[in-house]
Amino acid sequence: MDDLFGAGRDSAAVEDDGDADGTADAGSARRAASPRSPLAVRMRPRTLDDVVGQQHLLGQGSPLRQLAAGTDATGPAGPSSLILWGPPGTGKTTLAHVIAKGPGRKFVELSAITAGVKDVRRVMDEALTARDLFKTTTVLFLDEIHRFNKAQQDALLPGVENRWVVLVAATTENPSFSVVSPLLSRSLLLTLKPLTDADVEALLLRASADPRGLGGKVELSDEALAHLVRLSGGDARRALTALEAAAGVAFGDADDTDAVVAGAAAGPAGEAPVRIELRHTERALDVASVRYDRAGDQHYDVASAFIKSIRGSDVDAALHYLARMLEAGEDPKFVARRIVISAAEDVGMADPTALQTAVAAAQAVQLIGMPEGRIILAEAVVHLATAPKSNAAYMGINQAIADVRAGLGNGIPAHLRDAHYPGSKQLGHGQGYKYAHDAPHSVATQQYPPDDLVGRNYYEPTANGAERDISTRLERLRRIIRGK
Repeated sequence: MDDLFGAGRDSAAVEDDGDADGTADAGSARRAASPRSPLAVRMRPRTLDDVVGQQHLLGQGSPLRQLAAGTDATGPAGPSSLILWGPPGTGKTTLAHVIAKGPGRKFVELSAITAGVKDVRRVMDEALTARDLFKTTTVLFLDEIHRFNKAQQDALLPGVENRWVVLVAATTENPSFSVVSPLLSRSLLLTLKPLTDADVEALLLRASADPRGLGGKVELSDEALAHLVRLSGGDARRALTALEAAAGVAFGDADDTDAVVAGAAAGPAGEAPVRIELRHTERALDVASVRYDRAGDQHYDVASAFIKSIRGSDVDAALHYLARMLEAGEDPKFVARRIVISAAEDVGMADPTALQTAVAAAQAVQLIGMPEGRIILAEAVVHLATAPKSNAAYMGINQAIADVRAGLGNGIPAHLRDAHYPGSKQLGHGQGYKYAHDAPHSVATQQYPPDDLVGRNYYEPTANGAERDISTRLERLRRIIRGK
């Protein structure tokens, strides 16, 4: 076990621990990673080419490339301060530490959780000295910058403005709300995206084989790999932590690690690799695997059952399928879109507030994310499943589209046509038009549809929910408008 989790001592790996005052200088930032360091720390990339994901930010000549190149950077442009915004586990800290390895750079790390204005000013003074005396650029990595108040962020401005330091700030919060405007205007905002399933899979396979990671002492079954990818949620750190835990369970299950698989190919140290199965990942994470293929039949089958349960007013079944999708790692924005569609298609005008709830839920999930987003989605599902149902609006637009495709609806009555441009009145446009607000109850007797669609009804309200009242009102409106 010690050999497994201590594999690959790397003198170039970066230590997370800083000084007691919350900072980490260039020396401490470059200390060798402990053989007992977390797998995510040991597997931290050494160069930008090793970074998994975020390829939209890593093209040749990009600000990150220029900053990582250090004194080897070409071109007249100097290094730019950066604000890295993205979800946890997408590589913000990793990118900062890769940049720290650039030649001619002094790397200083502060955490907004423990550092204050005094620490910031001390870093600025030391950076100015390093620039003037040693021609060295200080890269200041500030994690969780959204935790800094306005005064603390303002203390960064002189150093960033005059390039005493190159600031690399990381945040999981929207910088437009959490970072002061002067600092935003002096920095480039780079948005990191969650890792794709392919990115996470490649990362896990690399960690299993790399000497810095598990050193080829384990092999992942397809089911275990898929389970780890699914539960990572695009978070590299979570994926590597889960892999390390699953490896521990797999080794614990083996009575004799030297003879786990008799006759199997030996690992680098002459040992047979331990196979990590689905049961190991389930025990390590205390989460059962949900059979769900986001690119296959399960994706469509569960989504279909979810919508049909809402339509059928079975709130309990609907919540089950919602939980099943979310636990399987389905994109919550996909679920929210389906709920919005169901509100319009299946609830409709029987409860007009259902669409408002669904749209509000979709926007809230986008703003808040998971796991809290599950509460919002559940509220919307309960509203829709328990609401009266009507597909009258849905059927109405389908029938109207069918008539248009059949060539019906020729022309527009002359009195409804635009009468604002020169010559329109000579064509009879607008003549005889009745302004509805001049009529009693603001409803005038007048032809609105084309001649060949007069008397055609598309919307037929049901007797469910709010449509009971709409049905009565609509009958009166049609009688007045059509003069019957």
